[in-house]
Order: sequence, then C-alpha cells, then structure tokens
Amino acid sequence: MVKIVSRQSLGMQAVYDIGVAQEHNFLLANGMVASNCFNKSHSTAYAYVTYQTAYLKANYPVEYMSALLTASSGIQDKVDRYRENAQKMGIIILPPDINRSVEDFLPLDDNHILFGLSAVKNLGQGAIENILDARNRDGEFKSLADFCERVELRTVNRRALETLIYCGAFDLIQPNRKQLINDIDVVISWAQKRSKEKASGQLNLFDLVDKVDTEPIFEQAPSSPPVEDYPVQEKLRLEKEYIGFYISDHPLKAINQAAQILSPISLNALSEQKAKQKLSAVVMLNSVRKIITKKGDPMAFVQMEDITGEAEGTIFPSTYAELEPLLVEGKQLIVWGTAQQRNDKYQLIIDDAAAVEQVKMLMLEITPEQALDRVKSNYLKQILEQQSVEPNKFKIPVIAAIGKGEQRQFIRFGQKFWVQNETSAIASLKSAGFVARCESLLAN
Repeated sequence: MVKIVSRQSLGMQAVYDIGVAQEHNFLLANGMVASNCFNKSHSTAYAYVTYQTAYLKANYPVEYMSALLTASSGIQDKVDRYRENAQKMGIIILPPDINRSVEDFLPLDDNHILFGLSAVKNLGQGAIENILDARNRDGEFKSLADFCERVELRTVNRRALETLIYCGAFDLIQPNRKQLINDIDVVISWAQKRSKEKASGQLNLFDLVDKVDTEPIFEQAPSSPPVEDYPVQEKLRLEKEYIGFYISDHPLKAINQAAQILSPISLNALSEQKAKQKLSAVVMLNSVRKIITKKGDPMAFVQMEDITGEAEGTIFPSTYAELEPLLVEGKQLIVWGTAQQRNDKYQLIIDDAAAVEQVKMLMLEITPEQALDRVKSNYLKQILEQQSVEPNKFKIPVIAAIGKGEQRQFIRFGQKFWVQNETSAIASLKSAGFVARCESLLAN
C-alpha cells in the first residue's frame, strides 16, 4: 500500500482516460509508484488488443465467434452466452454432428458454425480423440451399430453415447432419438461381442460378406422394437438437461413469433425500459421460490427465461393469490409488469400473467371509411374504455384489422383499451356496427 505524501500540478497534459475497477499500480523509472492508473505503454497494449478483436469481429464474424466459443468450450454459461450473441449477429450454431464435428467449433460458411465436440458434456478428451481417429481411419459412421463397433466403448461410454444422442449428434443418421436411446443396450452388447470375436480371430458369414461388398452390412445388428420419437418439447428439455442449453430450437420460439402482435419485450432488454412502463414478455418459468413475508403473506420469486436470456421476476402478495396456480416450473406464460433495478440487476415486477394457450385477442374488422370517420372513432374509443374496468388487469388485447387483402394493416390498441370480458365487449361493438370476434393467440 502506498501513501501519497505530496502532489504537483503539471498543467494540461494528454492522458489516456481508461479506468479500472480496482487498484492498479505501476513502478516508474524514477522509483516512484503510480497508483490506480494506466500508464502509456499499458493503455496502448490494451487499445491494440481491443482494436484487433474489434477488427476480427467486424470483418470475420463467423471465424471470430468460432474461436471465442472454442476458447470457452469448457464453461457452459459462456458457451450459451456467446451462442446467443452469435444468433443476434445472424450466425446460426448448428448442433453437433457425429460425422462432421471436430474438437473445436467449426465455421462452415458466412452464417453457420458447427458445434464443437469439446463443448459436449460427458465427452472427455480421450473420447473425442477416439471418435475422430475412428472416423478418419474408416470414414463416416453409418449407424449407431457402426459407431459402437468402431469406437472404444470403454472410452466412449454409455453416458457419452446418451449425451451425443440427446444433443442431436446422430440426427442425420437416425432422427428418432428415442429409438436410438432404446437401442443402446442391445447395440453395445452386440458391439462388445463383435469386438471379442475379432480379437480371437473368429469370423462369421457376415464378416466374409463385408470383405466382398464395399458397403458393410449393419442390418445384422439387433435393435429394440420401433417407437415414436420424443415430442419436440421433450427433445428440447433433454437437450438442456444434458448439454446445459437448447441447441436445435427453443420451446418459446414459435410462441414468441405468434405473440409479436402483442409487442412483448425480450428479457435481456429490461434495462432499456422506462420506469413504471407496463411491459409484457413471453417466458418460461425455470424455478419458483415461494416465501412468507414478515406480515405472514405469501409471495414468490421466479427465475424466467426467453429466447434471449434469463431474468428474475417478483410476485408480491397483492397479486400472488391470483397467480399462484400458474407458478409451476416449466410453465409457459405471458407476463405483464414493470422493470425494476435491484442489486445491479434488472427484474420484472409481475402484476399479471396468463398461460400462453389461454391468451385471447379481440379482433376488430374496420373499414377505411370507419377509420377515417371521427364520430365512429370516438364511439369506438368510448366502448373500449367502458370495457376496460380495471386498469391494472389487461387480459384481452384489442387488435384492429383495417382494410382487406394485401392492403390490410393490423393496429394494436394501447393497453388502457384492453378489455376484461370479451363477450360483453363484442356485444357492445356489434351493436355499434363494428365487426368483432375473439381469437386465441396460438391459433394465429
């Protein structure tokens, strides 16, 4: 620790304005110590590296992101973060492929990166080398049986096989992941028996046929009874369980596309929202933590995610009772609330929520003449205001479709015009000469 005993003014001098979070000391040529600052050489070195990385990211984005993902392949959180960043740049990270993937993340073209085997859980360095050696020596794998016969199963064990199947590495060979999982036991047993026969010098008729034909016959390998593949949502759940994140798709992707008419925000944009502004987001609950306040009232903290990232949500006692049935892990919701900063992080104070399959929209068919008619417009405004009884309960958004055919335009009314009772609202609108109906969000 250094104590400053004197100061001397040097007047106006050119400096490098680069700050650091903690003390950063430098020993000067005259034996003095410069405390908590950047000297010229230090800042120049940082600036040079910054310029290099910025240049690479701007001019070689696919190669740059591939290198970044490879360097972080052992840290799942970083891989997932960089994968999301790549997607924002228009770069798609393809799932691992047992016949194409190498140890590192591999740039394929201007828009695609192939997932590296080094980032696959339960797949050690020895297993990766064994797989690549077998593929380089005898060509692409033709089936799960071919794979199990050619690799060293003591190195590429059952757990590694399951992870490779769940993350989609065998999809181009056999897209039915459940069938492959069911086949593992019988195929491993068969492959081990084949390995023993070869080691002892025993040959069977099929081995002799393989020596004549260019294509090996793997139909002789046993298999379990045919089964239907996992549902899409189950596939995605298993991907996240075994590799830490979704790789082939996201369970909220289709829902988010359908909900765009409601203008939901992404969770990674909470910090950009205005204070007290009413927001909506399409989320999935990863965890729910229910607590009792000092006054004895129940409330909850939830961990949510969407296709952009994760955030925390808070449900206070005033709304907990109403929302409690929806607070289930894995539940897909549309939530309404306001952004709030807490401990240098932004969270969503949730005022209302609805299961995505229950979200409705009130659709209005409005002619251009009605849209331009000030009397009609004011009448429509009055009806919607009367139907929005509780201003903090926005259950049914109102969407107006103006015109017909290719000239048709959709306009989303502000939340203060959203209604609570669609039956009453439709009846009032129809009596006023408007065409109105209620539609499910997911039906669109």
